[in-house]
Amino acid sequence: MVSKMSLLKPKHLFSLTGFVTVATISSTTISHRFPCLEIPAPSSSPKPKHPQHLLSLLLKHPSQPQILQQVHCYIITSGLFHYPFHDTSTCLLLLNNVIRCYSRGPSPQLALHFFRYTQHSHTFFTYPSLDTFSFAFLSHASANPNCTRFGTQLHALVFKVGFQFHMYVQTGLLQMYSSWGLLVEAAQVFYQMLCKSLVTWNVFITGLIRWGEVELALSVFNQMPSRSVVSWTLVIDGYTRRNQPMKALTLFREMIQVDGIEPTQVTLLTIFPAIANIGCIKICQSAHGYAEKRGFNSSDIRITNALIDLYAKCGCIASVNRFLQELPDQRKNLVSWTSAISGFAMNGMGREALETFENMEKAGLSPNRVTFLSVLSACSHGGLVQEGLDFFVKMVKDCKLVPDIKHYGCVIDMLGRAGRLEEAEKVASQVPHEVANAVMWRTLLGACSVHNNVDIGQRVIRKVLEMERGHGGDYVLMSNILVGVERFKDAQRLRDMIDKRIAFKLPGYSIV
Repeated sequence: MVSKMSLLKPKHLFSLTGFVTVATISSTTISHRFPCLEIPAPSSSPKPKHPQHLLSLLLKHPSQPQILQQVHCYIITSGLFHYPFHDTSTCLLLLNNVIRCYSRGPSPQLALHFFRYTQHSHTFFTYPSLDTFSFAFLSHASANPNCTRFGTQLHALVFKVGFQFHMYVQTGLLQMYSSWGLLVEAAQVFYQMLCKSLVTWNVFITGLIRWGEVELALSVFNQMPSRSVVSWTLVIDGYTRRNQPMKALTLFREMIQVDGIEPTQVTLLTIFPAIANIGCIKICQSAHGYAEKRGFNSSDIRITNALIDLYAKCGCIASVNRFLQELPDQRKNLVSWTSAISGFAMNGMGREALETFENMEKAGLSPNRVTFLSVLSACSHGGLVQEGLDFFVKMVKDCKLVPDIKHYGCVIDMLGRAGRLEEAEKVASQVPHEVANAVMWRTLLGACSVHNNVDIGQRVIRKVLEMERGHGGDYVLMSNILVGVERFKDAQRLRDMIDKRIAFKLPGYSIV
């Protein structure tokens, strides 16, 4: 926690080190690139326009980065903040809105550079004039691992100007520390707050869950004086992502039965993966019924797509078919088709997956990389080798999509299952070095074990050991290949190498 003894002096706090070169752009260049600003030449208008003009422009186009940049440039090149306007509140509004727009954009660090400029010793606009919104926006912009130094200095300035007990400012600092993973400092800020809003509680819980402290997040959640559906959804999502589906479902029931809070679409999307993890069709049908009762299924395509995926993972492929047939074509999007293709693939229905892919193209939708991964998986598990190779060629040549390691892995697995080991080895050797990994070679090694191919297996095991030498399963697979062709002495020597090389052996286990 930053103490009052560690406060830095203003001249150390806001140096112009690292200031963006945008300040060097001339107003003539700005007017040429951004004519809508109507920037006057310095000789014709030595005093800049009133800040209300820039503020109106920024409020009218809050999400356009070019407008934001031109306002930023004009403030610097015209020396706008060097002029003591009578209405300084407008200057403050302009400052806050520039910082706010930058903090929500792709380059939040520019908000910090801009703030450093406004605090330069030659401008009248100094830090005592800042308000709570200024610090809230600055802390949001500082929520980046690369901005820790500025963030801690900002916290010091909060103490200096007397905002250390303001709820909005402290909530912003809480989010900042939580984003960095400094949970101890975040907890100190949280528990020193005299007044906490519902947003404050949710920000702290979000930070804890983000860094894996789900149990601690639940403890904080239980301390809340009142809980909203957002609070419940955050904790449920934390346990879902932590692979504790029963705990997530228990909290879901408590939210409805104990607190009497109705889940939103986001809550349902959070609980669906937990239900899929359990694989219980009755719970799946109950969730489906609730979504129908609330009208979510007919109004939100995300719920429909998630239900298609949920039924597929629970093994109810008939419901997947029904959803796809009953869903109007104008409502189906690429996720709908891909979810259905993936559902058919995971249930071994290769032909149905291919037909669905063809129907998707007839509907006028172009597949993406996820769609191709689903259909390649369907071909691999369905033994449709030639069809799978055709889809891979179509992906690369016709759709101009760059395959990643998962696509290559599907093709290698597909060829390996079919016993076409030479072709699988050729594909594996042609995978770009930057994306190749040991997993794809292990896939081929497993196929060599199934088909008792010693020659290719020996070449593959060398490739695997070049990448990773610590997995005992690689030696065991190669040993099984040698046993399959009755080379028992070679197999025994290979197994002895496991202990000599201290290879890791994963023990077997059962959930029964």
